[in-house]
Amino acid sequence: MTDADQAREQARAQAREHAVEAALGTLDLDTKARLLAGQDMWSLPAVPEIGLGSLVMSDGPVGVRGVRWTADDPSVALPSPTAVAAAWDPALARRAGRLLAQEARRKGVHVLLAPTVNLHRSPLGGRHFECYSEDPYLTGAVGSGYVNGVQDGGVGTTVKHFVGNDAETERFTVDSVIAPRPLREVYLAPFEAIVANAHPWGIMTAYNRVNGTTMTEHRHLVEEVLRADWGFDGCNVSDWTAARSTTGDIAGGLDVAMPGPATVYGPALAEAVRAGDVPESAVDAAVRNVLRLAARVGLLEGVPAAVAEPPSGIDGPALARELAVRGFVLVRNEGAALPLDASAGRTVALAGAAARDARVLGGGSATVFPERIVSPLDGLTAALPDGALTYSVGADPSDELVPADQGFELRAVCRDAFGAVLGEVGLPTGQVQWIGDDLPAGASYATMASIEVTGTFLPRESGEHAFGTRGLGGFTLAVGGRTLWEGVQEKGDEGDPFEAFFGTPGERARATLAAGEPVEVSLTYRVPDMSALPLKAVVFSLLHLGPQRDPDELIAEAVAAARAADTAVVVVATTERVESEGFDRRDLALPGRQDDLVRAVAAANPNTVVVVNAGSPVELPWREDVAAVLLTWFPGQEGGAALADVLLGDAEPGGRLPTTWPARFADAPVTEVVPVEGRLEYREGLFIGYRAYEKEGVTPAFPFGHGLGYTDWAYESLEATADTVRVRVTNTGTRRGREVVQVYLAPRQDAVERPASWLAAFAGVEAGPGESVEAEIALPARAFEVWDEDAGGWERIGGTYEVRASRSHADTRLTATLDIA
Repeated sequence: MTDADQAREQARAQAREHAVEAALGTLDLDTKARLLAGQDMWSLPAVPEIGLGSLVMSDGPVGVRGVRWTADDPSVALPSPTAVAAAWDPALARRAGRLLAQEARRKGVHVLLAPTVNLHRSPLGGRHFECYSEDPYLTGAVGSGYVNGVQDGGVGTTVKHFVGNDAETERFTVDSVIAPRPLREVYLAPFEAIVANAHPWGIMTAYNRVNGTTMTEHRHLVEEVLRADWGFDGCNVSDWTAARSTTGDIAGGLDVAMPGPATVYGPALAEAVRAGDVPESAVDAAVRNVLRLAARVGLLEGVPAAVAEPPSGIDGPALARELAVRGFVLVRNEGAALPLDASAGRTVALAGAAARDARVLGGGSATVFPERIVSPLDGLTAALPDGALTYSVGADPSDELVPADQGFELRAVCRDAFGAVLGEVGLPTGQVQWIGDDLPAGASYATMASIEVTGTFLPRESGEHAFGTRGLGGFTLAVGGRTLWEGVQEKGDEGDPFEAFFGTPGERARATLAAGEPVEVSLTYRVPDMSALPLKAVVFSLLHLGPQRDPDELIAEAVAAARAADTAVVVVATTERVESEGFDRRDLALPGRQDDLVRAVAAANPNTVVVVNAGSPVELPWREDVAAVLLTWFPGQEGGAALADVLLGDAEPGGRLPTTWPARFADAPVTEVVPVEGRLEYREGLFIGYRAYEKEGVTPAFPFGHGLGYTDWAYESLEATADTVRVRVTNTGTRRGREVVQVYLAPRQDAVERPASWLAAFAGVEAGPGESVEAEIALPARAFEVWDEDAGGWERIGGTYEVRASRSHADTRLTATLDIA
């Protein structure tokens, strides 16, 4: 930013603060208290008297859903955050953020509830697909790019979940017990970096406690650390329903309690001020932060928005495809099995249920509905000549019912007690998920007596089809005009609402159907009385499972096809029952018979390529028996097209691992995600991810930072000072490519406990065949510092360090010695 730009920004900031103070001075106590509480599920109230519009928030982070969870308003679905982090490119993350800002503005959204920058503390974390990395520095760098990009578009962010929400089990109440050094150096570090480098306009405080104090009431971490130490001047929003104490939350520095209208703020807060339990100055401080956010996004009259001309015209599908390519990580490529030889006459045998029915994003609040999804089968069919590709299911990752999807055309119809239609909306799947006022136009909780998911189903296979439900309440299921089941699903022992609604499916009936012959289907849900509930919601699903064939026969078909082809490509995947918000994983095994499928196909065809469609690590016990392994994460709506680009060599897989992949679950250094008597002890301290593997001397399947491209690189020189590292590399291969130069620090001796080495900086470079390029990489001062618990500040640790220029944490190419005063 030039001096002139800085002067203009300072003038705008001064004008913004003047407008905020002027608006604040005209508000009475009740209006101020009302401004701090959601007026509904997603928005804050307008105050026309001061020219304040209603501020609207929406879930992310892979796409902007908007205030309604409906396919009638589709969203661009980008690859999962693990895929974005795998690109190791903050500038690319910034471009993703700009696209999401464009999407937000299209949908009338002012604040995006993203990014998630909690860490991959344990591979069992069920929501890790929504987080970036196990490393705080990489997470902070990528998160900063994302936040800068969204705010480039004039849309706010709420960096989440502040802090210690690194697993899902008992997340609403768990006490994350974290010592001061790992809290500062590991878990707070990404938040601090993003505040410093991207100046986010919002932050979201988590459900959990940290060291005994609920985060929405954590005055030390919010007021003393986030605001006073780091200089955060944005708005602090609660996670949804996390605010539980009027006096505790306002004293702890929580600005906004979501959702509404029934919250601990609003009238309850005004009453607490009048009773003398809360000083009005605390309410003023919170309102000031809300008004500042409103001014930044252009909702406060009399002051220009922070971004006058946001970026526009970004091609969403094209960027989604590019992001997927850049995030794919090629972890094995024996004998240059990839890219595939696509010359005339070459054949490919594709196998795996996930090749046909791709999983492009993770489960939970991050879910959006894209206009289209390109599966691996779609992508390869379009890219290969006619007759070059065969497909077989081989193995299905799940034998459980899933929300009705392939072959279904469905709508949700809301009726009153007399059967009159109140409203209806299209459904992309059999899942209804309406929370708060997210209802079809014309429908309301007061008048709605039933919801019917209705439409047609065109079976792909003949045989016995299973139908079922998920959710709580009374249902009637009909297929082909005949009622097959009627009953009530009572609440079980689920501790998390997401698990209650997205957990174990229930089979209700079976029907014998013929392939290609459409049939009417209907699931009617009886809406209960919700008048006494503070948060109203309707969440249920029509489920389906196709005819189940003998698993051995399916594998045998895939083996026969593989044996007859030049190359076999097997797609393996997790399911929403493995990776989702609301629960953690129990192990790292691929579900179903997928491991058996890979082994059998690899035995039949030595040129077997395995594509792993998972948001976070899974065990790959056959990894050394196949020619190539490509990790595609949850690749977004264009994943299949991106896969064809990479497999056929039209693009290079650009990713490097943002998290370590263990050889087996038993090797994972941190496996405790279940609290004991409400407490989750972070006993490992500083040692998570690659730091722990190195400490314990365990070799993972694939190390942090690992990733292969389609060319080779020679590391030729390394120069290091206390603030800059220069690394010269040469592309020694035959194709243009991109290399991620990773810089690790390793102290020769240590007066304090630290990891043996840690990521200090990185940079991406590109070069054509035979070309050399120098990466000049800034070395942050924090890389040499530790948190001094006694002094309550950062301490620079002098001494001799080895500076490593590496291709991964386990692949050091050059070293230099650096003496730090």
